[in-house]
Amino acid sequence: MKNLPGVRGRLTPDRALNDLTWLRVGGPADALFQPADIEDLRDFLRALPPEIPVFPMGVGSNLIIRDGGLRAVVIRLGRGFNGIEVEGHRVTAGAAALDAHVARRAADAGIDLTFLRTIPGAIGGALRMNAGCYGSYTADVFVSARAVTRQGEVITLSADDLNFRYRQTDLPEGAVLIDAVLQGPEGDPAELHARMEAQLKKRDDTQPTRDRSAGSTFRNPAGFSSTGREDDVHDLKAWKVIDQAGMRGARRGGAQMSPKHSNFLINTGTATAADLEGLGEEVRKKVYDSSGITLEWEIMRVGEPLTE
Repeated sequence: MKNLPGVRGRLTPDRALNDLTWLRVGGPADALFQPADIEDLRDFLRALPPEIPVFPMGVGSNLIIRDGGLRAVVIRLGRGFNGIEVEGHRVTAGAAALDAHVARRAADAGIDLTFLRTIPGAIGGALRMNAGCYGSYTADVFVSARAVTRQGEVITLSADDLNFRYRQTDLPEGAVLIDAVLQGPEGDPAELHARMEAQLKKRDDTQPTRDRSAGSTFRNPAGFSSTGREDDVHDLKAWKVIDQAGMRGARRGGAQMSPKHSNFLINTGTATAADLEGLGEEVRKKVYDSSGITLEWEIMRVGEPLTE
Protein backbone atom coordinates (compact mmCIF):
# COMPACT_ATOMS: atom_id res chain seq x y z
CA MET A 1 0.00 0.00 0.00
CA LYS A 2 1.38 3.37 -1.05
CA ASN A 3 1.00 6.87 0.37
CA LEU A 4 1.05 5.82 4.02
CA PRO A 5 2.28 8.44 6.52
CA GLY A 6 5.35 7.99 8.65
CA VAL A 7 4.74 6.77 12.22
CA ARG A 8 6.54 6.35 15.53
CA GLY A 9 4.74 3.10 16.24
CA ARG A 10 4.78 0.00 14.04
CA LEU A 11 3.36 -0.01 10.50
CA THR A 12 3.49 -3.40 8.75
CA PRO A 13 2.34 -3.78 5.14
CA ASP A 14 0.53 -6.94 3.95
CA ARG A 15 0.25 -8.23 7.52
CA ALA A 16 -1.43 -11.62 8.08
CA LEU A 17 -4.20 -11.33 10.66
CA ASN A 18 -4.96 -14.96 11.50
CA ASP A 19 -2.72 -14.93 14.58
CA LEU A 20 -4.53 -11.86 15.93
CA THR A 21 -7.99 -13.47 16.20
CA TRP A 22 -9.24 -16.03 18.67
CA LEU A 23 -10.43 -18.27 15.83
CA ARG A 24 -6.96 -18.13 14.20
CA VAL A 25 -8.25 -17.61 10.66
CA GLY A 26 -8.13 -14.80 8.11
CA GLY A 27 -6.07 -13.33 5.30
CA PRO A 28 -3.80 -10.27 5.38
CA ALA A 29 -4.62 -6.62 5.82
CA ASP A 30 -3.15 -4.13 3.39
CA ALA A 31 -1.34 -2.76 6.43
CA LEU A 32 -1.42 -3.08 10.21
CA PHE A 33 -0.76 0.03 12.31
CA GLN A 34 0.08 -0.23 16.00
CA PRO A 35 0.37 3.36 17.26
CA ALA A 36 2.87 4.32 19.94
CA ASP A 37 0.45 6.69 21.68
CA ILE A 38 -2.52 8.97 21.09
CA GLU A 39 -0.50 11.63 19.28
CA ASP A 40 0.94 9.01 16.93
CA LEU A 41 -2.59 7.82 16.16
CA ARG A 42 -3.84 11.38 15.63
CA ASP A 43 -0.98 12.27 13.29
CA PHE A 44 -1.46 9.08 11.27
CA LEU A 45 -5.20 9.48 10.78
CA ARG A 46 -4.84 13.16 9.95
CA ALA A 47 -2.26 12.42 7.24
CA LEU A 48 -3.84 9.22 5.88
CA PRO A 49 -5.44 9.78 2.44
CA PRO A 50 -9.22 9.82 2.97
CA GLU A 51 -9.83 7.18 0.30
CA ILE A 52 -7.92 4.57 2.33
CA PRO A 53 -10.32 2.81 4.72
CA VAL A 54 -9.39 1.98 8.30
CA PHE A 55 -10.61 -0.89 10.47
CA PRO A 56 -10.09 -0.61 14.25
CA MET A 57 -9.45 -4.06 15.70
CA GLY A 58 -9.31 -5.21 19.29
CA VAL A 59 -8.07 -8.59 20.44
CA GLY A 60 -10.14 -10.41 17.81
CA SER A 61 -12.36 -12.26 20.28
CA ASN A 62 -15.62 -11.74 18.38
CA LEU A 63 -14.40 -11.67 14.81
CA ILE A 64 -14.07 -13.73 11.65
CA ILE A 65 -11.69 -12.23 9.10
CA ARG A 66 -12.35 -13.82 5.73
CA ASP A 67 -9.56 -15.71 3.97
CA GLY A 68 -8.94 -13.00 1.37
CA GLY A 69 -8.11 -10.48 4.07
CA LEU A 70 -8.96 -6.80 4.47
CA ARG A 71 -8.41 -4.03 1.95
CA ALA A 72 -7.80 -1.47 4.68
CA VAL A 73 -5.36 -0.27 7.27
CA VAL A 74 -6.12 -2.25 10.42
CA ILE A 75 -5.48 -0.20 13.57
CA ARG A 76 -4.73 -2.25 16.67
CA LEU A 77 -4.11 -0.52 19.97
CA GLY A 78 -1.74 -1.99 22.53
CA ARG A 79 0.66 -0.55 25.07
CA GLY A 80 -0.11 3.07 25.69
CA PHE A 81 -3.84 2.36 25.39
CA ASN A 82 -4.37 -0.27 28.10
CA GLY A 83 -4.13 1.80 31.29
CA ILE A 84 -6.71 1.48 34.08
CA GLU A 85 -7.26 4.29 36.59
CA VAL A 86 -9.72 4.39 39.48
CA GLU A 87 -11.06 7.58 41.04
CA GLY A 88 -14.02 7.49 43.38
CA HIS A 89 -16.68 5.24 41.89
CA ARG A 90 -15.38 5.68 38.36
CA VAL A 91 -12.93 3.66 36.30
CA THR A 92 -11.13 5.11 33.28
CA ALA A 93 -9.92 2.29 31.04
CA GLY A 94 -7.94 2.42 27.82
CA ALA A 95 -9.63 0.82 24.83
CA ALA A 96 -7.00 -1.94 24.81
CA ALA A 97 -7.49 -2.79 28.50
CA LEU A 98 -8.87 -6.32 28.82
CA ASP A 99 -12.39 -6.56 30.21
CA ALA A 100 -11.26 -9.08 32.83
CA HIS A 101 -8.49 -6.78 34.05
CA VAL A 102 -10.91 -3.87 34.35
CA ALA A 103 -13.37 -5.99 36.34
CA ARG A 104 -10.66 -7.09 38.77
CA ARG A 105 -9.20 -3.60 39.28
CA ALA A 106 -12.69 -2.23 39.84
CA ALA A 107 -13.46 -4.98 42.37
CA ASP A 108 -10.26 -4.16 44.26
CA ALA A 109 -11.63 -0.63 44.67
CA GLY A 110 -15.12 -1.80 45.69
CA ILE A 111 -16.73 -0.99 42.32
CA ASP A 112 -19.08 -3.56 40.81
CA LEU A 113 -18.17 -4.16 37.18
CA THR A 114 -18.20 -7.92 37.72
CA PHE A 115 -20.19 -8.69 34.56
CA LEU A 116 -17.10 -7.76 32.54
CA ARG A 117 -15.03 -10.56 34.10
CA THR A 118 -16.23 -13.32 31.80
CA ILE A 119 -16.55 -11.23 28.62
CA PRO A 120 -13.65 -11.98 26.28
CA GLY A 121 -11.97 -9.02 24.68
CA ALA A 122 -11.05 -5.44 25.52
CA ILE A 123 -12.97 -2.34 26.58
CA GLY A 124 -13.04 -0.85 23.08
CA GLY A 125 -14.88 -3.89 21.77
CA ALA A 126 -17.16 -4.08 24.81
CA LEU A 127 -18.15 -0.48 24.19
CA ARG A 128 -18.54 -0.88 20.43
CA MET A 129 -20.77 -3.96 20.82
CA ASN A 130 -22.53 -2.96 24.07
CA ALA A 131 -21.27 -6.23 25.53
CA GLY A 132 -23.11 -7.73 28.44
CA CYS A 133 -24.00 -10.81 30.46
CA TYR A 134 -25.84 -11.75 33.66
CA GLY A 135 -28.42 -9.06 32.91
CA SER A 136 -25.89 -6.19 32.81
CA TYR A 137 -24.70 -4.30 29.75
CA THR A 138 -21.89 -1.87 29.06
CA ALA A 139 -24.53 0.83 28.53
CA ASP A 140 -25.58 0.43 32.19
CA VAL A 141 -22.17 1.54 33.51
CA PHE A 142 -21.14 3.92 30.73
CA VAL A 143 -20.28 7.55 31.54
CA SER A 144 -18.32 8.77 28.52
CA ALA A 145 -15.72 7.74 25.97
CA ARG A 146 -13.09 9.35 23.78
CA ALA A 147 -12.26 8.58 20.18
CA VAL A 148 -9.93 9.88 17.48
CA THR A 149 -11.65 10.81 14.21
CA ARG A 150 -10.34 10.40 10.67
CA GLN A 151 -9.42 14.09 10.86
CA GLY A 152 -7.15 13.38 13.84
CA GLU A 153 -9.39 15.14 16.36
CA VAL A 154 -10.04 13.75 19.84
CA ILE A 155 -13.78 13.81 20.55
CA THR A 156 -15.79 12.96 23.67
CA LEU A 157 -18.81 10.72 23.17
CA SER A 158 -21.90 10.57 25.36
CA ALA A 159 -24.47 7.79 25.66
CA ASP A 160 -26.70 9.74 23.29
CA ASP A 161 -23.88 9.91 20.74
CA LEU A 162 -23.36 6.16 20.86
CA ASN A 163 -27.08 5.30 20.83
CA PHE A 164 -26.64 1.98 22.67
CA ARG A 165 -28.67 -0.94 21.37
CA TYR A 166 -28.47 -4.70 21.70
CA ARG A 167 -24.92 -5.61 20.63
CA GLN A 168 -24.45 -2.40 18.66
CA THR A 169 -23.70 1.30 18.94
CA ASP A 170 -23.23 4.21 16.58
CA LEU A 171 -19.66 5.42 16.06
CA PRO A 172 -18.44 8.01 13.55
CA GLU A 173 -17.11 6.31 10.41
CA GLY A 174 -13.42 5.53 10.77
CA ALA A 175 -13.21 6.79 14.37
CA VAL A 176 -11.00 4.85 16.78
CA LEU A 177 -12.06 4.51 20.42
CA ILE A 178 -9.20 5.25 22.81
CA ASP A 179 -10.70 5.08 26.31
CA ALA A 180 -13.91 5.00 28.33
CA VAL A 181 -15.13 6.10 31.74
CA LEU A 182 -17.31 3.56 33.56
CA GLN A 183 -19.17 3.84 36.85
CA GLY A 184 -20.54 0.92 38.82
CA PRO A 185 -22.35 0.48 42.14
CA GLU A 186 -20.43 0.03 45.37
CA GLY A 187 -19.64 -3.43 46.64
CA ASP A 188 -17.46 -5.29 49.10
CA PRO A 189 -14.21 -6.21 47.34
CA ALA A 190 -14.14 -9.75 48.77
CA GLU A 191 -17.75 -10.38 47.74
CA LEU A 192 -17.15 -8.99 44.26
CA HIS A 193 -14.12 -11.23 43.71
CA ALA A 194 -16.04 -14.25 45.02
CA ARG A 195 -18.88 -13.51 42.60
CA MET A 196 -16.45 -13.35 39.69
CA GLU A 197 -14.90 -16.67 40.66
CA ALA A 198 -18.38 -18.24 40.70
CA GLN A 199 -19.11 -16.74 37.29
CA LEU A 200 -15.87 -18.14 35.88
CA LYS A 201 -16.67 -21.61 37.19
CA LYS A 202 -20.15 -21.50 35.69
CA ARG A 203 -18.72 -20.37 32.34
CA ASP A 204 -16.07 -23.09 32.30
CA ASP A 205 -18.66 -25.73 33.22
CA THR A 206 -21.05 -24.79 30.41
CA GLN A 207 -18.93 -23.31 27.59
CA PRO A 208 -16.02 -24.67 25.49
CA THR A 209 -13.50 -22.25 26.99
CA ARG A 210 -10.53 -24.46 26.08
CA ASP A 211 -11.44 -24.51 22.37
CA ARG A 212 -10.79 -21.87 19.70
CA SER A 213 -14.06 -19.98 19.54
CA ALA A 214 -15.31 -16.41 19.31
CA GLY A 215 -17.95 -16.59 22.02
CA SER A 216 -21.63 -16.82 21.18
CA THR A 217 -22.12 -17.22 17.45
CA PHE A 218 -25.73 -16.04 17.12
CA ARG A 219 -27.92 -13.63 19.03
CA ASN A 220 -30.74 -15.09 21.05
CA PRO A 221 -33.93 -14.82 18.97
CA ALA A 222 -35.73 -12.77 21.60
CA GLY A 223 -37.23 -9.33 21.94
CA PHE A 224 -35.15 -6.36 23.07
CA SER A 225 -36.08 -2.96 24.41
CA SER A 226 -34.91 0.30 22.87
CA THR A 227 -32.11 0.49 25.44
CA GLY A 228 -30.65 -2.78 24.24
CA ARG A 229 -31.81 -4.83 27.21
CA GLU A 230 -33.21 -8.28 26.62
CA ASP A 231 -36.93 -8.52 27.22
CA ASP A 232 -37.42 -11.05 30.02
CA VAL A 233 -40.78 -12.07 28.57
CA HIS A 234 -38.93 -13.94 25.84
CA ASP A 235 -36.94 -17.03 26.83
CA LEU A 236 -36.00 -18.43 23.43
CA LYS A 237 -32.29 -19.19 23.24
CA ALA A 238 -30.15 -19.66 20.15
CA TRP A 239 -28.67 -22.91 21.44
CA LYS A 240 -32.14 -24.39 21.88
CA VAL A 241 -33.24 -23.78 18.30
CA ILE A 242 -29.84 -25.01 17.03
CA ASP A 243 -30.34 -28.23 19.00
CA GLN A 244 -33.89 -28.58 17.68
CA ALA A 245 -32.51 -28.28 14.15
CA GLY A 246 -30.09 -31.15 14.86
CA MET A 247 -26.98 -29.01 14.46
CA ARG A 248 -25.20 -29.57 17.78
CA GLY A 249 -21.77 -30.95 16.89
CA ALA A 250 -22.26 -30.32 13.14
CA ARG A 251 -19.05 -30.05 11.12
CA ARG A 252 -17.82 -28.41 7.94
CA GLY A 253 -14.15 -28.83 7.16
CA GLY A 254 -12.28 -27.89 10.31
CA ALA A 255 -15.24 -26.00 11.77
CA GLN A 256 -17.68 -27.42 14.29
CA MET A 257 -20.66 -26.33 16.36
CA SER A 258 -19.44 -27.22 19.83
CA PRO A 259 -20.91 -30.41 21.32
CA LYS A 260 -20.63 -28.73 24.72
CA HIS A 261 -22.59 -25.58 23.79
CA SER A 262 -24.22 -25.56 20.39
CA ASN A 263 -24.13 -21.76 19.99
CA PHE A 264 -20.32 -21.81 19.97
CA LEU A 265 -18.59 -22.12 16.61
CA ILE A 266 -15.12 -23.60 17.06
CA ASN A 267 -11.99 -24.14 14.99
CA THR A 268 -10.95 -27.73 15.62
CA GLY A 269 -7.48 -26.91 14.28
CA THR A 270 -7.69 -26.85 10.48
CA ALA A 271 -10.66 -24.54 9.77
CA THR A 272 -10.58 -21.74 7.25
CA ALA A 273 -12.72 -18.65 7.59
CA ALA A 274 -14.85 -20.07 4.76
CA ASP A 275 -15.40 -23.27 6.80
CA LEU A 276 -16.52 -21.30 9.83
CA GLU A 277 -18.79 -18.86 8.03
CA GLY A 278 -20.16 -21.59 5.80
CA LEU A 279 -21.08 -23.77 8.76
CA GLY A 280 -22.71 -20.79 10.43
CA GLU A 281 -24.83 -20.13 7.35
CA GLU A 282 -25.75 -23.81 7.19
CA VAL A 283 -26.93 -23.62 10.80
CA ARG A 284 -29.00 -20.53 10.03
CA LYS A 285 -30.69 -22.33 7.11
CA LYS A 286 -31.40 -25.48 9.13
CA VAL A 287 -32.88 -23.44 11.99
CA TYR A 288 -35.07 -21.46 9.60
CA ASP A 289 -36.23 -24.63 7.84
CA SER A 290 -37.11 -26.33 11.15
CA SER A 291 -38.60 -23.43 13.12
CA GLY A 292 -39.07 -20.42 10.84
CA ILE A 293 -36.62 -18.46 13.00
CA THR A 294 -33.87 -16.43 11.34
CA LEU A 295 -30.78 -16.38 13.54
CA GLU A 296 -28.67 -13.23 13.43
CA TRP A 297 -24.88 -13.39 13.65
CA GLU A 298 -23.32 -12.04 16.82
CA ILE A 299 -19.79 -12.62 15.54
CA MET A 300 -18.59 -9.81 13.27
CA ARG A 301 -17.48 -11.02 9.82
CA VAL A 302 -15.28 -8.75 7.72
CA GLY A 303 -13.03 -8.84 4.69
CA GLU A 304 -13.09 -10.61 1.36
CA PRO A 305 -13.36 -14.31 0.48
CA LEU A 306 -10.32 -15.97 -1.00
CA THR A 307 -10.41 -16.04 -4.79
CA GLU A 308 -8.57 -18.54 -6.98
